Amino acid sequence: MERIIEDNKFSFKKKYGQNFLIDDNVLSRIVLSSDVQDETLVIEIGVGSGNLTKKVAEAAKNVVGYEIDIKLKPIIQKTLEQFSNVDVIYDDFLKRDVASDISKYEYKYLYVIANLPYYITTPIITKLIDDNVKIDKMIIMVQKEVGERLSAKPDSKEYNSLTIFINYYFNVTKMFDVSKNVFIPRPNVDSSIIQLSRREKTARLNNEKLFFKLVRDSFQFKRKTLRNNLRDYDLEKVAETLKKYKLDLTVRAEHLTIEQFIDIANNM
Repeated sequence: MERIIEDNKFSFKKKYGQNFLIDDNVLSRIVLSSDVQDETLVIEIGVGSGNLTKKVAEAAKNVVGYEIDIKLKPIIQKTLEQFSNVDVIYDDFLKRDVASDISKYEYKYLYVIANLPYYITTPIITKLIDDNVKIDKMIIMVQKEVGERLSAKPDSKEYNSLTIFINYYFNVTKMFDVSKNVFIPRPNVDSSIIQLSRREKTARLNNEKLFFKLVRDSFQFKRKTLRNNLRDYDLEKVAETLKKYKLDLTVRAEHLTIEQFIDIANNM
């Protein structure tokens, strides 16, 4: 892979968060852990060198990849020249109509498998949720710190509003860590492989918009209590719900479960 990059005189761009995974064992482990079946359409965000794409294409029915850097096109074409089941869209994923992009494919399962650029991990996941693309599973490589947040439990320092947002839609499992030493160029931090499996049924919620605003506001100042963070809310109703769990307004957001936040929102 390094030779292909050198031959094409490719220069890595920090603005795109370009760190290419080159360890074949790790690449194979990602695909094996993903349990891709032959009736699966896989979306890959950030094709990069095509290393991961190649492994996925060997197992999936079709792969739709997105790559923002058009200068990678000759490298990707060389890497994937033997695969007829891969289509690469050279555009900014965040600007795409994903539902339209995948409408021509027939598939039973829809997965996202990607080494996500660290700087836009959250916007990418948010877009996939907001666009209402019915993804069965996401297997994504993220910065280790982000992986710890996504899979965090209440009463831990990593637990925050992002944790709740993601866990409302998905069951989150940390699969394994990936050393920074298996990338070119080498990033400053290690990574984690996270699996997000869509929940069969989300909890009963009267108003999603209110729920997510409540959660964001509750974590606005993490070391402050709900009484201080939720001054613009009906604190009597908040206290009424907390009392059911033997809690009061002096509790901090990090101590509440998703279900408790849902209960508070439904009582507003």
